[in-house]
Amino acid sequence: MNTLKTMVLLTFLTVLLVFMGAAIGGRSGMIFAFCIALVMNFVSYWFSDKIVLRMYGAQPVTEAQAPELHGSVRRLSQKAGIPMPKVYIIPEESLNAFATGRNPEHGVVAVTEGIMRALDREELEGVISHELAHIKHRDILTQTVVATVAGAISMLAQMAHWAMLFGGGSRRDDDDGGSPVVALVMMIVAPIAAMLVQMAISRTREYEADKGGAGIAGHPQGLANALLKLERAKELVPMHDARPATAHMFIVNPLTGGGLMKLFSTHPPIAERVKRLREMGRGAY
Repeated sequence: MNTLKTMVLLTFLTVLLVFMGAAIGGRSGMIFAFCIALVMNFVSYWFSDKIVLRMYGAQPVTEAQAPELHGSVRRLSQKAGIPMPKVYIIPEESLNAFATGRNPEHGVVAVTEGIMRALDREELEGVISHELAHIKHRDILTQTVVATVAGAISMLAQMAHWAMLFGGGSRRDDDDGGSPVVALVMMIVAPIAAMLVQMAISRTREYEADKGGAGIAGHPQGLANALLKLERAKELVPMHDARPATAHMFIVNPLTGGGLMKLFSTHPPIAERVKRLREMGRGAY
């Protein structure tokens, strides 16, 4: 059901992008929007992993430098049935981790220095298993496409805004042009809808990665305990240079704040994630 939900939401997001292009510029706008999405997805597919690793200063580590971490990643990736991913360490005291890579053959698992010190072996392996589940499910590719399409929608909204400011919205409707009224509505509604869809897909994939990670680790308790520690530590040791554009990649949201921040979070509530994991441990799932 979670996979079906992801596909339905992703299809809706793509249709929204094309429809927005049509509303702004008719057939030409629709083609333009589609081309933007193709180019942005191509760039994201090939380069997003390198960009995000560089963004957070993640450094590759060899087995000699981090033997226990490498050993855990190798053993768990074998259990998951995927190639051994590359291992990176982020020079951060905050407690977090993420996976990247366009497919399992190019997977990367990155953990912070802080998380390696704060978690015991069972908890750290729960976190690693969660990230390996993301790689196995190809969630990185899915969420990259979602973030790219959502970004394209926001970019089109900005373009429509500037076009209207400079008189582009005053031209009449015709077969090749979009409707100014519809364009105005789409300019306001589409970015909000895209953001909500992106949040829904991200939360769905997090639940699936928790479930898959528990299966890889062989028990859900380690991951449940780790999530509780990560949530408590987030307020005490926030991540430096955390960015909204990459927040969905981490095992817990690196951004802090309440109110609307929690409402529009890319991650499900930690309490709900822990509840599901503990129910899984009791055989309820």
